[in-house]
Amino acid sequence: MFKQLENLGYEDYLNKYPFHKSLNLDIEYYKKYNSVKLLSDKVKTELWAPVDPNYRIPYQPELDDLIRLHYLITSRRVTTVLEFGVGFSTFVLDHAIRNNQKLFQKHVNNNLRRENAFEVHSIDNSKKWIKQIKNQLKFYNTSFYYEKCRMGIFNDRICTFYDNLPNICPDLIYLDAPHQFSVLGKVRGISTRHPDRVPMAADILSIEHFLLPGTLIVVDGRTANARFLKANLQRNWKCTSNYNFDQHFFELMEEPLGYINSRQLSFSRKR
Repeated sequence: MFKQLENLGYEDYLNKYPFHKSLNLDIEYYKKYNSVKLLSDKVKTELWAPVDPNYRIPYQPELDDLIRLHYLITSRRVTTVLEFGVGFSTFVLDHAIRNNQKLFQKHVNNNLRRENAFEVHSIDNSKKWIKQIKNQLKFYNTSFYYEKCRMGIFNDRICTFYDNLPNICPDLIYLDAPHQFSVLGKVRGISTRHPDRVPMAADILSIEHFLLPGTLIVVDGRTANARFLKANLQRNWKCTSNYNFDQHFFELMEEPLGYINSRQLSFSRKR
């Protein structure tokens, strides 16, 4: 899978799935994304912007990241997505999952047991940002959840948790939230609301044993958080980090739980 990501033809893929038109992105501006850019070339924000709680200028969408995310949904035939952090990625997930629905709904309904088939569930702790993105773009298969996020403890490690999570079983999880300054509370005087801190979400760890073999986790940036997940996940995960993408991938590599899960794995791997 990751070799395919390295060799992905970005412009060709976008010609096949032109979701950028709905985002009103100037494709000529993004021609530079024909090849994967180095992280050092992609960092355009001011030095303190990512850790400034008063910084209100939205980041420019990174089209190569969005194309890879769309590709993962379509190539793996993903049926259910859990996203932490509403944004342009939510629209791309919605667009890709609708494409899968058009192609595979009959097969999934007849052969797989997926209660939330072809759905995206996106959680965020900013009412303002949820409202803004819903007013800006049109969604068809996405449910939005506003939940507060607080400091907490996982196995004596200080971290963060959303108050509630959607009661679903995703086959792809996309982690890109919360913002470190949006988390409430402290644990023993510690919080992420400090410019030298880093995000440290543990929601995925709390539901790890509910996840099915074949589940893929994608962490966008948030390297320290990805290392925290790697250090605390207990099942057989294949972990890969790609510096050029500034992304981290965790794939649950276990034997099927039974014949239904086996069918889903076979369906996902026919790519």
